[in-house]
Amino acid sequence: MRAEFPIFAAHPGLVYLDSAATSQKPQIVIDRMNRYYTEENANVHRGVYELSETATRVFEGSRAYIASALNATIEETIFTRGTTEAINLVAQSLGQLLLQPGDEILLTVAEHHSNIVPWQIVAERHGAKVRFIPLNKDRRLDMQEAARMVNSRTKIMAFAHISNVLGIEHPVHDLIALAKSVGAATLVDGAQGIAHLPVDVRVLDCDFYAFSGHKVFGPTGIGVLYGRKSLLDRMPPYQGGGDMIEKVTLNGSTWNSLPSKFEAGTPNIAGAVGLGAAFEFVKGLDLGKTLAHDRALGQMLVDEIKRSFPKMNLMIEPGPDWIGLVTMAHEFIHPHDLAAICDTDQVCIRAGHHCAQPLMEIFGVPATARVAPFLYNDENDIDRFVAALHKAEKLFA
Repeated sequence: MRAEFPIFAAHPGLVYLDSAATSQKPQIVIDRMNRYYTEENANVHRGVYELSETATRVFEGSRAYIASALNATIEETIFTRGTTEAINLVAQSLGQLLLQPGDEILLTVAEHHSNIVPWQIVAERHGAKVRFIPLNKDRRLDMQEAARMVNSRTKIMAFAHISNVLGIEHPVHDLIALAKSVGAATLVDGAQGIAHLPVDVRVLDCDFYAFSGHKVFGPTGIGVLYGRKSLLDRMPPYQGGGDMIEKVTLNGSTWNSLPSKFEAGTPNIAGAVGLGAAFEFVKGLDLGKTLAHDRALGQMLVDEIKRSFPKMNLMIEPGPDWIGLVTMAHEFIHPHDLAAICDTDQVCIRAGHHCAQPLMEIFGVPATARVAPFLYNDENDIDRFVAALHKAEKLFA
């Protein structure tokens, strides 16, 4: 698969192990975006000339393709700038629709900041309270505690499909069932899930599913929010202007139909077209095989760390809910120093708090290093990281 990604030809010897932050882009996506800019570039929806109609057709064609892949309708498939904007959209708009003083929003302690901060903002605005499902001893969600925390005041539950720190698939079906038992709305942060798991929003039965294109072989600055139509119809607009308007008078305005109601301003047309191409690329993959590949590489690294690096602490033990992502903290090497040493050998890893400071506080560390294998990695890449880790230990000893 590496040959599909031109960045590896541009950088011979590159070991890219940071795909949880952003994936590399296959040639099909790059070519499709270039084609849009060189042959189809115009604004969408409003133009009555042929080039604008072509741009509209390819833009809306990508939406339709993505909606079909998610088992959603076109009306329920909203383009955003990414997961963060999608969650903010839901928090602000759904919060205005549902929340009253004393209501509760239930999250998990393992959330990305983008699935914590928007809810804190909206909770403060409406007098609601944000509560957090804790982890159990094996650092999976404590579902018994979750069941105790859900109550009649719970109006919204939001949680990641897969943790960007632990690499663990949360029991989303069970969480959604808990929410439904008290009539709460559900949002799934699919930023990590979309690249590793088949996503069928009808099977999940969630109310919202959000993800970013750049995690799933697509361009940056584009994402998708799936929303249940019955809720989207009731929710007020998040932003004003552009295509979200039906009619404007000096006395007031009315809103366009879905999905335009939530797409203010000129959209990222090239990004949407590129994301459609990324979904075409994914359609040609066997996600079960690619997940098994990622797990095998992750397990190879875990085994080597346990065998050769007693000073390295792993944040999670692999299990059937694990995607192969390895997060670790060394007893005397700061993650930033480790990442810098890796970089001298063209090995790219992530270091920091991974936008999950509450989880770092629970772990008792300021930061961790993260290795995220993906389909364009192989065993040699893991060996190269291990060699860099040996180098770092010798240097800092």
